[in-house]
Amino acid sequence: MKDKQVLLTGGTGGLGLGVTPTVLSQGAAVTIPYANPQHVERLKGRLAPADIARIRFIQADLTREAAVESLIEEMGQVDVLIHLVGGFNMGKLHEYSLEQWQRDFDLNLTTTFLTCKHSLRSMLQHGYGRIVTVGARGAAQPGARLGAYSAAKSGVVALTQAIAAETKGTNITANTILPSIINTPTNREDMGAEKANQWVQPESLAQVVCFLASEAAKDVRGAVIPVYGNL
Repeated sequence: MKDKQVLLTGGTGGLGLGVTPTVLSQGAAVTIPYANPQHVERLKGRLAPADIARIRFIQADLTREAAVESLIEEMGQVDVLIHLVGGFNMGKLHEYSLEQWQRDFDLNLTTTFLTCKHSLRSMLQHGYGRIVTVGARGAAQPGARLGAYSAAKSGVVALTQAIAAETKGTNITANTILPSIINTPTNREDMGAEKANQWVQPESLAQVVCFLASEAAKDVRGAVIPVYGNL
């Protein structure tokens, strides 16, 4: 990804702490939208000054189309979209509120639609693009109390595969990964760290993401790649 313009959403989050350094190591110029300034400072604390200098941080609400459109216009060109933004919630379906359902879909699916839509416009203009989205194991293997989350992530998979079909014959690819539980600070806090060594490590997931985002993956389109760790 040397000198590629990369839009890395969720780059300051738990998964982003593993993915962002790996993307930077590939030589990319990175734009990271963020919501929480404290998360920006947390990420900066893990990076060398030279790497920080290659990141442009832009505060943006990715559930709002005007914000996404403005973000991409400010970038000028998008070569690679790595969309990590998402959120996990659980609840029995008969107890789940409509507000919770809509929030899950906004965070997981609406943000994917908006960032893919406007990144794809840029990619089509200059004839190159790599799109990598993040589904979840629940998209392929839904479980109890995961109805809304699994449905939203299934939508991410379907949307990504539709983009792959629409971009056949171009130098634009779209692929998605399906991680199981990721070893992030939030997951360790919520679930305990007893089995964290069996979860997917962010740095491991980063290697899969960066392959799909690279020149080397030019013949991989519409793939749905499970990354389940030892679970």
